[in-house]
Amino acid sequence: MTHRTIHRQAHHFGWNNANEPVLRVASGETVAFEVVDASGGQLSRSSTVADVAKLDFARVNPVTGPMYVEGAAPGDALLVEILDFEPSGWGWTAIIPGFGLLAEDFPKPFLHLSQYGAGGVEFAPGIRLPVRPFPGTIGVAPAAPGLHSIVPPREVGGNMDIRDLTRGTKLWLPVQVAGALFSVGDTHAAQGDGEVCGTAIESPMTISLRVTLMKAAHLRRPQFALDSAPTRHIDERGYHATTGIAPDLMAAARDAVRDMIDHLGREYKLAPDLAYALCSVAVDLRISEVVDAPNWLVSAYLPRAIFH
Repeated sequence: MTHRTIHRQAHHFGWNNANEPVLRVASGETVAFEVVDASGGQLSRSSTVADVAKLDFARVNPVTGPMYVEGAAPGDALLVEILDFEPSGWGWTAIIPGFGLLAEDFPKPFLHLSQYGAGGVEFAPGIRLPVRPFPGTIGVAPAAPGLHSIVPPREVGGNMDIRDLTRGTKLWLPVQVAGALFSVGDTHAAQGDGEVCGTAIESPMTISLRVTLMKAAHLRRPQFALDSAPTRHIDERGYHATTGIAPDLMAAARDAVRDMIDHLGREYKLAPDLAYALCSVAVDLRISEVVDAPNWLVSAYLPRAIFH
């Protein structure tokens, strides 16, 4: 069945409810979105680390859209069903100075290019990640007027980086403006929970979605439902986990990742910057407890199945 397509040229930077829609659809329609990578096309298969240092942040993290959903009004919700992806077969992971969980530890730019296909992401010799594509940024326009940065997530969605929003997932987004003004971007081939270095396997793709209007849903924030266990694709050989313990969750998360970088260096001889990038694309951060004051505990889970 042929569906309508919003092409990659129809992308924008930031959320603004004054943006004119590029397509109007009825509830229940399926639409394909051509997504530009998170660099806005500034990085390519032949890029070097020098290109990371020259990134224009006014052009990063574009989203394709917006799409107007007929009948959508404040107080409603959009049910977004993620149907399929057409991947490009390549992606990049970067450490961008001043950005990421351990920005103070990694002040220099770094770039790692990956190829991927049906057999997985060839991240590095002996390291292969499952391909599990998803959109890092997906949302609708906020009610507040003006231009709003695309970098932080919001109550209407946005740059949530939820790696489980893959094929078969259902996502509910609260509507705040007429027509919802839906956009999507920042597609990833793989990512760990936390995206700790600030980037995943960033990759241009086409994503197909079905959008259904849910009247008077009155959601406060996004919700989503999975059709299978979130880690079944990588569980078969177990995990090695490190921990961070501190009275601040961010400090605990940083320490868990620092210890994982040390572990990857000792056990797999990875340089610190490559280990940090691997944590971003494959390691899952979990809040293990937030009740035993004064310290909270964050664990970092490394799947052993990625090593061959």
